[in-house]
Amino acid sequence: MGRTRVIDQDQLLDAAEAVIARDGAAKLTLESVATEAGVSKASVIYDHKSKQGLIEALVRRALERDNAFNLAAAEQVSGADARTVRGRIAAAANPLPPQQRAVALNLCAALAQDGDLRQIMQANQAAVIRSLQHDAAEPRSALLAYLALEGLKLLESLDFHTFSKPERARLLKEIAALVDQPAAEQSRAKR
Repeated sequence: MGRTRVIDQDQLLDAAEAVIARDGAAKLTLESVATEAGVSKASVIYDHKSKQGLIEALVRRALERDNAFNLAAAEQVSGADARTVRGRIAAAANPLPPQQRAVALNLCAALAQDGDLRQIMQANQAAVIRSLQHDAAEPRSALLAYLALEGLKLLESLDFHTFSKPERARLLKEIAALVDQPAAEQSRAKR
């Protein structure tokens, strides 16, 4: 009697990311993932049921990894004020490598087409926003800094614009300065 082969879920998801980076999410198939991972298509179907199930698993894993990465960065921030947003700013010092940018771009396209996937992202963003406003002395300032940070990251991850390293570092420093600026001062500065 043969041994049952145990298929590592990260291996399958890594294979799916490789297919997406190379071919795009539109060309992602359970068969292409199976071929990339060196397993049978039946194994991929058993674990993920459909292409949509596979994409959902990719989105969930990406969010878990991103949240863990940002949490680790926040734990390195000295002081207790606004650790969530400061950690996210520190974590953003290293932009996504090209292959991960390709995966992010393609997953965003999948999110745009699927309300259930968007709900996963929306719930994650709501939790992040609650956290960053909860641990900041200036919750409005922390939110504005987060919005600026996410705008920068979105431009880059969607490949709309790439900032030079010095300009990106300067922007992150200016975004970090927003955290400490009382929201009332920001309003006055606009007038």
